[in-house]
Amino acid sequence: MTVPLPPLPPAADDAYRPGGRSLADIVDREHRALLGLADQVEDPQLGPERRREVLDVLVAAVSRHLSAEEQYLFPAARAAVPASAELVTREIEADAALLTALKGLSGAPDPDVADVVDRVRRHVSRVAALVLPLREVASDAELIRLGNRWEIAEEAAPTRPHPGTPATPPWNKIVEPVVGVLDKARDVVSGRRTRLSDLERSREH
Repeated sequence: MTVPLPPLPPAADDAYRPGGRSLADIVDREHRALLGLADQVEDPQLGPERRREVLDVLVAAVSRHLSAEEQYLFPAARAAVPASAELVTREIEADAALLTALKGLSGAPDPDVADVVDRVRRHVSRVAALVLPLREVASDAELIRLGNRWEIAEEAAPTRPHPGTPATPPWNKIVEPVVGVLDKARDVVSGRRTRLSDLERSREH
């Protein structure tokens, strides 16, 4: 069974390999970044202002990550690894709960950071178990093409948690970019940090 993707353009040889990074490699890299942010936000030596900055980036990073995951990783896992279908369904439910927990961090006087951090760590562990069998059955070209679509989806994704938006195609692919535009406009107006590079720049200053 192959991963559901639009057909490739005609190629001169069957070993055609598109440019880009594998979805499996992207997910692994992002999971490491999320765990790093989770560790930072729990650092007892972090000042309140810095903790808020790290929390903002964690919320944005997880929001983007879950959006791309639900658009491309989960449908691919369902199609290519039928035994993963039940795990995908449970993970979509867990994603909604994680987004709800993230939403609770906004403006809360004493946000339950420990709960969010625990949910992020459990998410990383569960999704890694979904990626492994997908990596075994999908071709390199399929994983790269999925990776390319993941990165495009993340660029357009929301930077804030929206647990009520659709979590499955085709509607999430339509709704998420629209919500993402509104989120990015709010981020610009408020000066909110949303990327790891923003944290590095603020540390330099």
